[in-house]
Amino acid sequence: MKKKPSNFRKLEQEEILFGRHVVFNLFNEEKQVNRFYLQKGIGGGQIQAILKKVKEQGVVIQEVPKSKLDELTQGANHQGVAVTLPPYEYKTLEDCFQLAKDKDEAPFFIILDGIEDPHNLGSILRTADATGVHGVIIPKRRAVGLTGTVAKTSAGAIEHVPVVRVTNISQTIQQLKEQGVWVFASAMHGEDMRSWNTSGSIAIVIGNEGEGVSPLVEETSDGTVAIPMTGDIESLNASVAAAVLMYEVARHRLK
Repeated sequence: MKKKPSNFRKLEQEEILFGRHVVFNLFNEEKQVNRFYLQKGIGGGQIQAILKKVKEQGVVIQEVPKSKLDELTQGANHQGVAVTLPPYEYKTLEDCFQLAKDKDEAPFFIILDGIEDPHNLGSILRTADATGVHGVIIPKRRAVGLTGTVAKTSAGAIEHVPVVRVTNISQTIQQLKEQGVWVFASAMHGEDMRSWNTSGSIAIVIGNEGEGVSPLVEETSDGTVAIPMTGDIESLNASVAAAVLMYEVARHRLK
């Protein structure tokens, strides 16, 4: 068995790598990174070179006290920097379109506009696998990525549903529309789901747990769709709302 390097740690299925040389090389090779940790108050030429790479690649930067890095690396010589790597590989939009083509199906995507709870993302992946979704799209910033908790909650679906991480959700929606995909954002004021035309290539946008779909993303979408409700509570949990809408699409597709 290949021995892990001394600058490697594991936390909830996320790999943690640290040390300036190691971290710089990761970004230089454009490896997939979930989060970059930087010790507060630290600087110098090496740090600036790393930060330049981090910003170019749109990776989330989290400034933390030295004690936090000590905890993450179990007291190792981290030199003020560390990164977490996703337990599973992110895919591309091209991968998702190819999957739909291989299955001879119209593309079906889920776009998550700022989902922050890893349990919600894991649950959405699990339903996405059950309903034939060809890809789940998430933003790099202000949203949860692929973590051990997500993997566990997904009950294995993380291995079967492609997850794409993008810099800008609105721009990605425009790309999808240019390729013939109709994009609908979930919203309480949207079209009633029961009269919603779900035929053809389609993508559903699910918003942040507290704020919903952002105004710009909603404006970029082709339309909005609402889940009819008769109770006193005005909205559903994000993963539940996603499940309802995914099954509404799937019921016209399932053979």
